Amino acid sequence: MVDKAAGILDALADGPLALAGLVAATGMSRATAHRLACALEVHGLVRRDNDGRFALGLGLVALGRAAAAQLPLATAAGPALAALRDATGESAQLYVARGDHRVCIASLESPHGLRTIVPTGAVLPLDRGSAGRVLTAGWSPSATRRWEASVEEREPGVASVSAPVCDDAGRVVAAVGVSGPVGRTTRRPGQRYGDAVVAAAGAIEAASGLRS
Repeated sequence: MVDKAAGILDALADGPLALAGLVAATGMSRATAHRLACALEVHGLVRRDNDGRFALGLGLVALGRAAAAQLPLATAAGPALAALRDATGESAQLYVARGDHRVCIASLESPHGLRTIVPTGAVLPLDRGSAGRVLTAGWSPSATRRWEASVEEREPGVASVSAPVCDDAGRVVAAVGVSGPVGRTTRRPGQRYGDAVVAAAGAIEAASGLRS
């Protein structure tokens, strides 16, 4: 049952679904999908939107924040994220991969009124955005470029730049980046913020003990 409940939550990570969509996404019977979704709704892990579709519940936000706060990597990344936010003036985030998605385990908002807001605990697609590409298996920094950039890939009007946080073996364990409105970042955000993001990744590696 735990596996099936997790399957319900994973299916809803891409957006609200009617019962038929939930059945198709999970492969469960209609009765089982409905029963589990309703049980998760009681605990605040699933909710209904205005159209009656099942969606991720607000209870997950609190759980996500609590889980992120307990992660040593998120704690160690705090000073580097603050320095990155202050150096660029844009919102800074740290992501880790989870299945076909990425989870924001630490986030600091830009001081600007117009800014990108990605709350800690947010679950986003792994196949869109600079952080998603950095976390995708097979991606690795090159000798000439150690960052990835995206413009309006995940959300209209938003650009981002991300760099990998790696361990001693060169494995990518997280992605750190900045995101903000295209009006400020320009359509070549990597040229503007790439060096700062790469420096933040190095600082996180050192602070977390990933690199000896």
